[in-house]
Amino acid sequence: MLLPNEIYEVLKIVRSHESWRRFECINLIASENTMSPLAKALYVTDMMHRYAEGRPGKRFYQGSRYIDAIELKVSELLSCLFNVRFIEPRAPSGTIANAIAFKALADAGDTAAVVSISSGAHISHTSRGILGALGIKQIELPFSTELWNIDVDQAMKIIEVARPKLIVLGASLYLFPHPTKQLAEAAHSIGARLVHDAAHVLGLIAGGIWTNPLHEGADVVTASTHKTFPGPQGGLVMTNDENVFKALSSHVLTFVSNHHIHRFPALAVTTIEMKYFGESYALQTIRNAKTFAEALVAEGIPVVAENMGYTKSHMVAIDVRRFGGGAKIAKILEEANIIANKNLLPWDRQEEAYNPSGVRFGVQEMTRFGMREKDFEEVAKLIADIIVRGRDPAEIRKKVIEFRKMFTKIYYGFDMPEEFNKSVEEFLNLGI
Repeated sequence: MLLPNEIYEVLKIVRSHESWRRFECINLIASENTMSPLAKALYVTDMMHRYAEGRPGKRFYQGSRYIDAIELKVSELLSCLFNVRFIEPRAPSGTIANAIAFKALADAGDTAAVVSISSGAHISHTSRGILGALGIKQIELPFSTELWNIDVDQAMKIIEVARPKLIVLGASLYLFPHPTKQLAEAAHSIGARLVHDAAHVLGLIAGGIWTNPLHEGADVVTASTHKTFPGPQGGLVMTNDENVFKALSSHVLTFVSNHHIHRFPALAVTTIEMKYFGESYALQTIRNAKTFAEALVAEGIPVVAENMGYTKSHMVAIDVRRFGGGAKIAKILEEANIIANKNLLPWDRQEEAYNPSGVRFGVQEMTRFGMREKDFEEVAKLIADIIVRGRDPAEIRKKVIEFRKMFTKIYYGFDMPEEFNKSVEEFLNLGI
């Protein structure tokens, strides 16, 4: 019996996406990554059909003995990797992780001090997102474009005067570590809590290149598990404070019924991979970003934070006002199969979000596919061909497709023994 035409239509869409994004594009979206073949194989299991409301050993459903085991295992692995006491892995996204943290630590009518969206904050940090939905008021922390960071002295004065209940650090445009230690001390001096959203840099923390904000005084760290940390899409919350952990866990069911349990085997495998290969991956990612920024500047494209060395993360941000703005540039790059996103920069108004000054790049996924410094120099030339030299995107697309053919294999790490690859392939051939 032939399949209904509707199924062929669905298959065509999926195959087209897979072929295009996986094999024909240079993906520079800073919030995306690709799981390893082993993690991907463990993502599609019977667990994707099941419910497990509650915590291990205290479920509202029966039939969860092995779900309990994998949830406890992934919490143990994450706790060891990040050197923290308590992990809450049930948030299905970084935004929900933030919601859990904000709800646990503040009440409607309280105030949170946050960075503005234009200066890099995720919308969930603000009154337009989760804060507003919870009735928490927002005040803004001052941002210095000279340092491309929070102005610590001015921020401490605002904290002392406004006495917010929460201080929220971390960002969606996150080039340099925020001053966690200084602002945590300021927060604690007035009885406030500090939440650090490490969604974008979790893999850099896992690799030991960025410091875990909990070790600098943050009360809570939230994150997603699919950016520089190359796992399945999901979120987590971590803390070293037992009372805070109890408050966090008590609010999971406020936002989450079923927490998408099939993520956990893939997340466990990714955590193990990062234990062994995270440092080499994080180091290469940062080297690639730095080289990429320098190459873009050499090609005549303005990169922000020049006086600070452009970046210490996986991200590079360019100012394309003189080339027509972020919306135009992101669109013509996509026509050439170079995928990035338009992005507000600190001097933009929030109303300009549909055509901001900037474009944001992230190198983490293409690093995962084996690109090194010299390869990102070539990517910078391709981008400049479009932005600076005005070449036809269709012409550059052909070059992009050909260039991408060299980068189709996912690398676990750059100092990995060949025996590891062989063992993984043998395991995958056996099936789950």
